[in-house]
Amino acid sequence: MGFAGMGTMGAPMAANLARADFALTVWNRTPGRDQAPVALGARQADSPAGLGAGSDVVVLCLTDAPQVDEVLFGRGLADALRAGAVVVDCSTTSPLAAQRVAAALAERGVGFVDAPVTGGSEGAEKGTLTILCGGADHDVAAVSPVLSAMGTTLTHLGPVGAGQWAKAVNQVILAGTYLAVAEGVTLAMKSGLDASAVVAALTRGAAGSWVLENRSARMIADDYPLGFKIELHRKDLGIALELSRALGAVLPVTALAATLEDGLVAEGHGGDDNSALARPIRRLSGL
Repeated sequence: MGFAGMGTMGAPMAANLARADFALTVWNRTPGRDQAPVALGARQADSPAGLGAGSDVVVLCLTDAPQVDEVLFGRGLADALRAGAVVVDCSTTSPLAAQRVAAALAERGVGFVDAPVTGGSEGAEKGTLTILCGGADHDVAAVSPVLSAMGTTLTHLGPVGAGQWAKAVNQVILAGTYLAVAEGVTLAMKSGLDASAVVAALTRGAAGSWVLENRSARMIADDYPLGFKIELHRKDLGIALELSRALGAVLPVTALAATLEDGLVAEGHGGDDNSALARPIRRLSGL
């Protein structure tokens, strides 16, 4: 099998496939990002076409739909795949983009599963990701062993595009949660309480969430080491907002989060972790 895209999420996901003893070949546009899977026995391809030539399954974990198109159709990966192979796209794109790619691959006899993931860089490293799948039953069944090596929760939600729809929902919920945790932490700090103690008390209660447990300490410290880039979450919110307009759904909290993220990107914080949404909340509160 092959894996293209050795970013913050992709490299540890590929490493987990290598640990699971898949015959893995990897490729990345930027040299040197594939050290973890290569150290575990993965081979390096010199091009996307080389990656596809011997692979029955190829996993993509790329930035967005244009990069998926470039790797698949601009750099020869799709043409190198034999009929019966399956492409698994763990990138976050739009449902329409996923359907378009699936149709183009079907003309070549190649299957497609959109399988965006959630669980942060920690989940990618530990192999505990939640994977949201769209695709034909037989294609999802065929790649389930591959997905199970990267995540612990695999849900087949419907035809191609269903996974990307669910990922948009996930990013909308996360936007609101990050903002709520940022506001709560800020309120605790302004009150003079020990914010860390407040978080510890609340984590197992009704206000508990993955964000509260895993990202509140960064908000308290005002330090945001990379887990998932603000600029990538902003891209995802753009997809969600476009889908909401098409459906007539109103997402005011998501729109606010997108505006705050635009400001962070403009200030040069686009590479910070998504918990940096606390920056403007803290600043407006005089912290």
